[in-house]
Amino acid sequence: MNDIYTPPESDLSGGHSETVYGGFWIRLVASIIDSIWVMILTFGLGWMIYGAIYFESTDFIMGYGDFFTSYVLPFIITMLFWVYKSATPGKMALGLKIVDAETLGPVPKGRLALRYLGYYVSTIVLFLGFIWVAWDKKKQGWHDKMARTVVIKAK
Repeated sequence: MNDIYTPPESDLSGGHSETVYGGFWIRLVASIIDSIWVMILTFGLGWMIYGAIYFESTDFIMGYGDFFTSYVLPFIITMLFWVYKSATPGKMALGLKIVDAETLGPVPKGRLALRYLGYYVSTIVLFLGFIWVAWDKKKQGWHDKMARTVVIKAK
């Protein structure tokens, strides 16, 4: 028998449970984790290509191999992680993922590439684009706003 004093149960969330955005500090830790594996990769490959002189040189870019290992390869690897896992290793370790800001679904590849380029924009003005995450309602940095993405706690 139904109790007339019990309120009806209803899902008013539109199919989404409470979205928990990845804040500044957890994303900073994820970024540090990612920076460590990228540095190990690029320094290791740089040493294998150029030898010990790689660490002694004052040149910004030592050649094509350095440009590839320092810029192109990290872009390719990051894009692959974003496309297939919706996160880099640092974000995965901390239970975060990158999703479309409107649908909370997968992000198209073109917007992920824009997000990566947005890292450079976020860096230009004293890293303000990254620090912006601390104040934003949806915890979006400038790169997230450019690509219309958010970082959320994975379920």
